[in-house]
Amino acid sequence: MSFDADIALRASGPRTFDLDVPAHWGIGRGATNGGYVAAVITRALEEAVADADRLPRSLTIHYLAACGPGPARIATTVERGGGSLTTLSARMTEGDATVALALATFGLTRPGLDFQHAPMPEAPPPDELPDWRLEAGMPTFPVNWEYRWCFGPPYTRAERAVTGGWIRPREPRIVDAPLVAAMADGWIPPVLLLLDHPRGIVPTIDLTIHFRSELPPADMAPGDYSFALFSSRVGAEGYWESDGVIWSRDGRVLAQARQLAVFRLRAESEKRAGDAR
Repeated sequence: MSFDADIALRASGPRTFDLDVPAHWGIGRGATNGGYVAAVITRALEEAVADADRLPRSLTIHYLAACGPGPARIATTVERGGGSLTTLSARMTEGDATVALALATFGLTRPGLDFQHAPMPEAPPPDELPDWRLEAGMPTFPVNWEYRWCFGPPYTRAERAVTGGWIRPREPRIVDAPLVAAMADGWIPPVLLLLDHPRGIVPTIDLTIHFRSELPPADMAPGDYSFALFSSRVGAEGYWESDGVIWSRDGRVLAQARQLAVFRLRAESEKRAGDAR
């Protein structure tokens, strides 16, 4: 599997691109991982900006409907191009259905106050940790990633929903903006720690990514790991949130992410009925 092949775009009009959504980015019930959608939208917006000095700074995506495998289209619009910032919108469709709407800001690097009060957690080096593999009943999108788990494996009835560790694509690749966008929803959702077995899906409603470092970083090579940590503090009225931070291996924040998602969990009675069949 090649990440570049998965997110490949074909120009089909002014700032409009066609693509084929692969099935191996699925989360279940015919839906595609929100991180994959974020990655292809990021790539389309980069093409629309067409300025290597204007880097992605902020991206917010609302997921209107399940994005299934197959043909899709992303239409982008430059809403405003200023002296240092470009603001764009994007609409991703499958047939007549809109599956995602996005707003983004690309901007020049500028002088400012540099600080980082978000230290990367202490963790063993990735080479000292086992490669975590997909388990039965889980979404399929993790097959695209190599995980070295450090905190919070899923389905352990944990007291707190905090999970993370080292992550990189299965195929060695440079860490650029589309890859970081995919990582922003590429880890197992933290709420799954609170369960004891897979039952249903927890799809994203909206995802905001703040890109906090030049991408790709000059000192990162293809195959380097990033470190990701995700936590959920509140589940209420059928919704839950997740906050995430992605660091480079040397501890620099690459991106911050926040999302709101829903619970679509099967009741225990449904599970028992399914098992009986």
